[in-house]
Amino acid sequence: MDKTYFLQAGEIVNTFGVHGELKINPWTDSPAFLANIKTFFINDKPIKLVSSRVHKNYLLVTLEGINDFDSAIKLKNKIVYISRDDVHLEDGRFFIADLIGLRAVDYENENEIGVISDYLSRPANDVYVIITENQNEILIPAIPQFVKEINQKAGYIKFHLLEGL
Repeated sequence: MDKTYFLQAGEIVNTFGVHGELKINPWTDSPAFLANIKTFFINDKPIKLVSSRVHKNYLLVTLEGINDFDSAIKLKNKIVYISRDDVHLEDGRFFIADLIGLRAVDYENENEIGVISDYLSRPANDVYVIITENQNEILIPAIPQFVKEINQKAGYIKFHLLEGL
């Protein structure tokens, strides 16, 4: 699917019950973020959301046309996409997909460090993965002490680096 219009939002990890409800592992800050989306896209097709509820760290959904276990199980392990038009982020919030590929820049001297290649969720804090010009990997915590500026339009993130990085 087109990254400029659609975003990966989660994965259907299982069914829930026998009436076609699906269990989605959300790839968002919280399962509730997806609860207000009206249409999901699965296998490049729009499917309307009939109902949703948060259960533990998952989103349980009923989708239009999915009314029983047999039709629900066919969607297991499928990726759920959402349209960017259906989501509005607060100022200073970004989609991870939009940060991948940005230049990583040293805040103090403006030197380019490398390119953001991934964003990892870890128990202590999230981490940016940066690939340098010589293909080394640098991990930088995604916390204010290290992330000084994100400018998506200009294509960079400025980081405060500890000595030795």
